[in-house]
Amino acid sequence: MNKLKIINDPIYGFVNIPNELIFDIIQHAYFQRLRHISQMGLSYMVYPGAHHTRFHHAIGAMHLMQTAIHVLRYKNVDISPKEEEAVLLAILLHDIGHGPFSHALEYNIIKNISHEALSLAIMQQLNKQFDNQLDLAIQIFKGQYSKTFLTELISSQIDMDRLDYLRRDSFYSGVIEGQVNSERLIKMLNVKNNQLVIDEKGIYSVEKFIISRRLMYWQVYFHKTGLMLEKILQHVIKRAQYLYQKRQPLFLDNNLAFLWNINQTKLTKENLDIFAQLDDTDIWYHLKKWTENPDFILSYLSNMLVNRTHLNKMSIQKMPFKQENLQNLKQKMLANFPVSESELPYLLFTGKLIHSAYDKTRHPIKLLTKQGRLVEFAQASDQLNIEALSRPVTKYYLSHPIIKKL
Repeated sequence: MNKLKIINDPIYGFVNIPNELIFDIIQHAYFQRLRHISQMGLSYMVYPGAHHTRFHHAIGAMHLMQTAIHVLRYKNVDISPKEEEAVLLAILLHDIGHGPFSHALEYNIIKNISHEALSLAIMQQLNKQFDNQLDLAIQIFKGQYSKTFLTELISSQIDMDRLDYLRRDSFYSGVIEGQVNSERLIKMLNVKNNQLVIDEKGIYSVEKFIISRRLMYWQVYFHKTGLMLEKILQHVIKRAQYLYQKRQPLFLDNNLAFLWNINQTKLTKENLDIFAQLDDTDIWYHLKKWTENPDFILSYLSNMLVNRTHLNKMSIQKMPFKQENLQNLKQKMLANFPVSESELPYLLFTGKLIHSAYDKTRHPIKLLTKQGRLVEFAQASDQLNIEALSRPVTKYYLSHPIIKKL
């Protein structure tokens, strides 16, 4: 069987699968499941075109990694064929631990376990099945390999993960402000002192990347309606878990109930196989069933998602919401909905969003000058707002049902 296939990607064109091991990993059920995991959670309920999946993203990130390796080798950076295969596998599998709706339900399907921890557990299981051929990929993924820049290609301020998802999410959502020139940025990559750096002449591309990242977060990822719907989805799962524990009437798949009881020490092959059977369609099926559940909260919230009816009002502002206003809202809620005060957080909830477009305390972007010196990006930039973009921005949100005036 010819395993040296090509994939036609709408953004990059033809993407090559470079060897048989990578082909076999892509064909594995663990990886194929990513075809049914939404890349942007419920954002497609705001941006109708954003139906792309984690599968698209993983293939795209692998393609960018191939390009980056080619560029670095051209600049005399030593990367062996074995290291190339390992870093391609690591970027291909970096998100394989995502559950249904990606970040929207992280920690809700399997409690207290991040998608990175699940990705590592799945990689380790795949390593057993493929005769330890993923040993080096796992080392690089965990940041334990001597060539630090290989790990930085996977996870840093400018990595192949971010370069793909920003461009891909911008493309599918139609938000052109988020477009980044990934080809230009990759052409500017270099290595100095075992660190991934950017050639000095790439500074303007980096500035555009940072600004695009900020715009995508506040315009798309933190869009108030998309954020509200994802919070509602989390509350639906939380309510279903509560009813399950109280042995109340509830349609529930055995796999979902089983996974709610798993912890970090129970990530066995059998449990990961069960996890790999769940995707977005399973959650949608449950939501449809729950629209008719006798519990008011579960049915009300499920209907909000399935039928997009009676959507909550969502407000986002720079200052915390006044307690007096919150108390007034709570009293109106209690007077208009069949819920107790302890159940109000399912319908009325607040929180805060924190994001910085560039975090210079974590893997700061270094520019390589023609004289061979390294300069931190924010200090070198002549854009006055870059320093501001490196500071965390905090905003507060409030979501509650709209109470019609009589």
